[in-house]
Amino acid sequence: MSNHFKTSSIPRERATDQYVAPLKKTEREKNVFDIYPTFNLGPDKISSGYRSLAAYIAKQKKVCLDGFVGIDWDLIVEMLCQTPELKNLHINLINFSTVLKSENDIMLMLEPYLGEEDSIWGTKCKLGMIDFFDEEKMNLIKIDPEATITIIYGFGSNLANLHDTLIYFDFPKNELQYLARSGSVSNFGLSRTEEFYKMYKHYYFVDWVVMNEEKKKLTSTIDIIVDSQHDRDINWAFMQDIRTALNFMSSSIFRVRPWFEPGAWGGEWMKNKIKSLNPAVVNYAWAFSLIVPENGLLFESDGYLLEISFDFLMYQEAKNILGDHYDRFGTEFPIRFNFLDTFNGGNLSIQCHPSLPYIQETFGENLTQDECYYILDCDNDSSVFLGFQDNIDPTKFKKELLRSEQENKELKITDFVQKHDSRKHDFYLIPNGTVHSAGAGNMVLEISATPYIFTFKMYDWLRLDLNGKTRPINIEHAFNNLNFKRKGKKVQEELISKQTVIEKEHDYEVIHFPTHKEHFYDVRRLDFDNTITRETQGSCQVMMLVEGESVLVETNGAESQLLNYAETFVIPAAAEHFTLKNMGKSKAKVINAYLK
Repeated sequence: MSNHFKTSSIPRERATDQYVAPLKKTEREKNVFDIYPTFNLGPDKISSGYRSLAAYIAKQKKVCLDGFVGIDWDLIVEMLCQTPELKNLHINLINFSTVLKSENDIMLMLEPYLGEEDSIWGTKCKLGMIDFFDEEKMNLIKIDPEATITIIYGFGSNLANLHDTLIYFDFPKNELQYLARSGSVSNFGLSRTEEFYKMYKHYYFVDWVVMNEEKKKLTSTIDIIVDSQHDRDINWAFMQDIRTALNFMSSSIFRVRPWFEPGAWGGEWMKNKIKSLNPAVVNYAWAFSLIVPENGLLFESDGYLLEISFDFLMYQEAKNILGDHYDRFGTEFPIRFNFLDTFNGGNLSIQCHPSLPYIQETFGENLTQDECYYILDCDNDSSVFLGFQDNIDPTKFKKELLRSEQENKELKITDFVQKHDSRKHDFYLIPNGTVHSAGAGNMVLEISATPYIFTFKMYDWLRLDLNGKTRPINIEHAFNNLNFKRKGKKVQEELISKQTVIEKEHDYEVIHFPTHKEHFYDVRRLDFDNTITRETQGSCQVMMLVEGESVLVETNGAESQLLNYAETFVIPAAAEHFTLKNMGKSKAKVINAYLK
């Protein structure tokens, strides 16, 4: 095949106001929330640019370029083959996408997993990468014996087994979504684009599942990992250096790269408190602080940054991360931390989440969405909607919800749902099936099991989304899951956590925030003036400084890390113990979730 190209000068469009991650990191400001937290690999571990990668490829014989959905393979091959290192060589280029099944065949194959046409949910795909390809066509692939180098490229190209060098191009899921919203990228095996919610459903239930399973198989055989989110500029590293770093991280401290999104009810707290965010964004509703199916890990060397998906850490080091709980959760990281910002914003929808059997049977998930609300901050008029009124009539409630949806009629929700004044450091328990919502004026730290998209909205205050469209209402799903016994006095007794001091010394105390019996995690808060040391006791420890300026975190044999207010960090079970040192002038308070 020819390796003479003319590259397009038009970059792919990102439908977002969020900043793209930099290729090189600037010096971190003191006591400022770091939106690009990194693990330092040491000097000379990250290379930059297509020319440096081409120089490596030029020394190989048979190279496979595989990767994650979102990659523009034509651009990558063009950029590589136009370099001085490769452009004059006889290269046998094999585009693996030519052996995909037809788009019609792929869609027929995927139909059982994509749910109803107008639904935002499907069911987790049970197919493998190999199922997307035509076996007869694969068997026709031949290597040109006259070629200096053979390069086979495209999603799943490792399946051809024609390589001795594997280069994996990773792509962050937040960037994938920005491109999908603009129509700049499609789903795996398809050329067409659709409304974003349909593409996201396809990614979540099919593409990410299939490609993560393939990634899991490849983790130990990848030679080079490439961060390809910039298209025309890449950073890359030898995978062995990344594996060494992942092993070190699995017994020390790590942060994932958070990302932030506006929403219909979004507020102003994050915009005002996190200086690195784009202040021109209309609001900030969510922070994906630790929603690991969509987070990445950032590595740094000589200032250069390399992002890979969090999945790599779990595929290699899940036992170290989860400790005694590995047998239950496997390579799934079970705890989620994220922000819900309604400061000067609006109420979240009145909602609930599915029961464990329902989410397993209907959507193919292993865990369900058992949540808690920790009030990080709030104004004087803030509230939380939680649990039913004692006189709840389910039939009447459903009738009024349907009428509101059909007639666009306002509903007095407090006739059915309790409203509670919220205060800073309050803790609300939201096991599956519980009706709930965060009212305006809150900065909520949501602590939860990892699943994060299964929110059944019943009432959304008659508002439109940021694009002027009606947000989907899911009354039938909700009523298949609502627990109407969580009402009246039971709400105060069972769903508002009773905080108890369980350990106290002259300069620290440990406060227990008991969770519901259905939660598989528990929560405590470490309040200290100077220093406190704890053991991991066979569980990962997910933490955030919720009051104070900064803390220095130390683990056995690891370098210390400085963590600032509102930054989420994880200490794996294998660290065995950790020490927190208060670096601020006032008392430090660290919320700490762990597995029961």
